[in-house]
Amino acid sequence: MKTMLPVSRRFFLPAAIMLFAAGIAGGQTNTEFRYKDPSLPLEIRVNDLVGRMTIEEKISQMMNAAPAIDRLEIPEYEWWNECLHGVGRAGLATVYPQAIGLGATFDEDLIFRVSTAISDEARAKHHEFARNGSRKRYQGLTFWTPNINIFRDPRWGRGQETYGEDPFLTGRLGIQFIKGLQGDDPKYFKTIATVKHYVVHSGPEPERHSFNAFTDERDLWDTYMPQFEMGIKEGKAYSVMCAYNRYNGETCCGSNSLLNGILRRDWGFDGYIVSDCGAITDIFRGHKVVETAEEAAAMAVRAGTDLECASVYRNLDKALGKNLITEEDIDVAVKRLFLARFRLGMFDPPEMVRYTSIPYETVDSEKNRQLARETARKSMVLLKNENGLLPLKKDIGTVAVIGPNSDESFVLLGNYNGTPSDPVTPLRGIREKLSGKSEVVYARGCEWVAGMPSQKEAVELKSEALDAASNADVVIMCMGITPRLEGEEMRVTVEGFRGGDRTRIDLPDVQQELIREIHALGKPVILVLLNGSALAVNWEKENMPAILEAWYPGQAGGEAIADVIFGDYNPAGRLPVTFYKSEKDLPPFENYRMHNRTYRYFTGEPLYPFGYGLSYTTFKYKKLKVNLSTTPTGTNEVSVKVMNSGKMAGDEVIQVYISSLNSQLTAPVRTLKAFRRIHLLPGEMKTVKFELPADAFSLINEEGKKVNLPGRFEITVGGGQPQKGTGIKEAGILKAKVDLK
Repeated sequence: MKTMLPVSRRFFLPAAIMLFAAGIAGGQTNTEFRYKDPSLPLEIRVNDLVGRMTIEEKISQMMNAAPAIDRLEIPEYEWWNECLHGVGRAGLATVYPQAIGLGATFDEDLIFRVSTAISDEARAKHHEFARNGSRKRYQGLTFWTPNINIFRDPRWGRGQETYGEDPFLTGRLGIQFIKGLQGDDPKYFKTIATVKHYVVHSGPEPERHSFNAFTDERDLWDTYMPQFEMGIKEGKAYSVMCAYNRYNGETCCGSNSLLNGILRRDWGFDGYIVSDCGAITDIFRGHKVVETAEEAAAMAVRAGTDLECASVYRNLDKALGKNLITEEDIDVAVKRLFLARFRLGMFDPPEMVRYTSIPYETVDSEKNRQLARETARKSMVLLKNENGLLPLKKDIGTVAVIGPNSDESFVLLGNYNGTPSDPVTPLRGIREKLSGKSEVVYARGCEWVAGMPSQKEAVELKSEALDAASNADVVIMCMGITPRLEGEEMRVTVEGFRGGDRTRIDLPDVQQELIREIHALGKPVILVLLNGSALAVNWEKENMPAILEAWYPGQAGGEAIADVIFGDYNPAGRLPVTFYKSEKDLPPFENYRMHNRTYRYFTGEPLYPFGYGLSYTTFKYKKLKVNLSTTPTGTNEVSVKVMNSGKMAGDEVIQVYISSLNSQLTAPVRTLKAFRRIHLLPGEMKTVKFELPADAFSLINEEGKKVNLPGRFEITVGGGQPQKGTGIKEAGILKAKVDLK
């Protein structure tokens, strides 16, 4: 290969000579770098910095563990950090409900407040680490959050990391999470948010390094893309993580059409793209679309993947030698990465960056602990409350708390979590709630699934539980799953679970057996579910008088559960996913077509529908009004009056759905177009208005394009979606039909 002067020298040598001469004339030394001048435009500063780097130094900066370049006074930087529901994996932090629980709040304002609190702690922790000379993994300001993939199938173990199955709900909550992380400073990012995993990624976990997800254009743009487009265009996320899998044959991290095409050209994305960890290795080892590491590295960089999580990019020097890539390609990526660091204020005096003044005391502050409790309360979904069993009185007598999820703090935390200072389990929350009023007894009862290690034999565990329940006035059973069974690419092979995913969606047999035997005692039983994915609790729905879905509720989960059960908080969470009756009702897990998946396309009868959730009070809806825009680009207004017709103050989640009644195109059964969570006192009434955009009635055609067709549409407004024939009472739903010409 012909020896060439590095691009940095070829393009920046004249400027460097001029700067050197100017420095001598002005009495400066050549150790004072122009890139450190905060008065200069960022583009000039970035060009100056990258222009001083050798090709070896540039390549070294393109992997997550970027080393220091001492001669240029560039400190080392580790790009990898996590804050899915609190600053993760870096010691003490406030831990909020897992993302699926955040989705269940249906509360945009709350998600923004949670994300803002997380970024406060992130900044405080980062600067404390830096003051102590530590710049390790999970200590930086670039966060690989939020996960806005669609939870298309309850078997996916990582679905707990998402906001659920609906693109609109996911997009709206994702926007707020991004804004809370990145802040509102006109010059500096507070932290950087990364939307992931782009794109069409949601299991199966064991095959993710070689799997080819296939969809048609309609499913792509109707289900898998909208929330990413919302996160980029409205949320302004400055980073995107490309996924492990292939999509329609192309590796997601090596796809020019997905990255340079849709993201940058079509959506105007101007940030940087990072690979999922090991995804570049997958290009040649898992997917085998090329043969060598240097080919994979070159393919990814040319496609637009600027940063690699791992180290295959070390082979970019070989790729240069084989003319697989140019130094200009590398310069583009490196400049994007350093622009991000500049926009975080890393090369400016700390006093210029207002976020550097956030005190370390914000970490695990009382304010944040209270926010964690509020969020956990708002995430609770009351699935059943027969004959008003709940809320319980605090002087009820003896309460038996039974189940493997009753007193395990790690179950509260889900995955990608931080370490709370004082996590409250359900057992502890109930005991503290009833202190001095009622007796609380505890028995584990069983393990999560047969075959898991246990300190006691199964027979002994069950016997203790039956004894406790027999002598109690009421039983609270804390059952469900655990993040040690469902999650990311796990080595789990017990019955019902595979590699982090699930192979069946009901409760494990050992739990079902215990529930039935406790129920047979004839005592009132409240079933509390802690889990990250939908559960087919068919028998339980028919026989348990009360069921509360608590998810993985974060550090204050036990307090929130007790608050709901004993009436100190009126639940109003809604299901962000459909609860199916069986996995047999669904297509194969590997099938990415949306036919018969999620509430939007499911043609069967759900166990509990998306958007469902009960309250201790009642709400009435009246005077639904729909005003359609008279222009193609105008907004449509929907308004409704909502009254708390019960005797207890509470929240209501108003949901607006649109259905196409006579379209010739494939269309969802219905699709969520707006939602709002409001608080109403007994007897209070509010008029709630929604502005729907001009494309609210559009459909996606077979080419993946939005089209507005004439026809009849139905708008439904209420506390849920219509569920005729399911045996589930509709939540005061009002309907209106409109004709579009």
